[in-house]
Amino acid sequence: MKVFTLQLKNEGVTLTAYLPDSSSEMPHMSSRRAILVIPGGGYRMCSDREAEPVAFKFLAKGYAAFILRYSLCENAEFPKPLNDAEEALSVIRQNAAEWGVNPEKIAAIGFSAGGHLTAMLSVAGRERPNAQILGYPCILEKISDILAKPIPGADKLVDEKTPPAFIFASAEDNVVPIENSLKYAGVLDQHGIPFEMHIFQKGYHGFSTAEESVYDKDEHRAYNEDAAAWVDLCLRWLDKLFGRYV
Repeated sequence: MKVFTLQLKNEGVTLTAYLPDSSSEMPHMSSRRAILVIPGGGYRMCSDREAEPVAFKFLAKGYAAFILRYSLCENAEFPKPLNDAEEALSVIRQNAAEWGVNPEKIAAIGFSAGGHLTAMLSVAGRERPNAQILGYPCILEKISDILAKPIPGADKLVDEKTPPAFIFASAEDNVVPIENSLKYAGVLDQHGIPFEMHIFQKGYHGFSTAEESVYDKDEHRAYNEDAAAWVDLCLRWLDKLFGRYV
């Protein structure tokens, strides 16, 4: 596997690529589906728990994976983070042939504030992914109160070019209320955009893959373990959307 990091245009913004090796023993993997991972962190940081652990889940299923670390803190005012995500997606598509990626089968996945950025990329990006995956996403403009900078409401920008969505969240999330997910799903429905949504009863905000390896306290594992189902549910959804093999 090739692993490398590219510096994008804005200061401190990087795109890390994880490109599995091709092999004549796996002819279906000569041109791979890809996942662009956009971690959360309130536009103040990019959470490590929502970066490599997520990318590795998709790598294990034959995807090429990319992690975007975007503009933060004083640099997080829109549209700068959106420009970062647009550039990342453009770089992947421009290098698709060399990197063994199918440019028409690229999903973006984001968590919390990264979920907002993924949704914005999907509703307002000059470059848009072919699918959007949103984990306990910030969506509504009023959630700006907990973020580094005010955000535009992604729910207000859905149009006919918005790609299909997979949404998951926890009903007990006391940081980003599920109103964000529910409102976005409702607007997608109004515009006839296909989506699948799973709201788990239990789960702390930021549960990521909901595995023991991503938590700093043992009790988090037991509390969030049902939410770990989102990974397999999402992969099956993508299989139906993209086809099992590229």
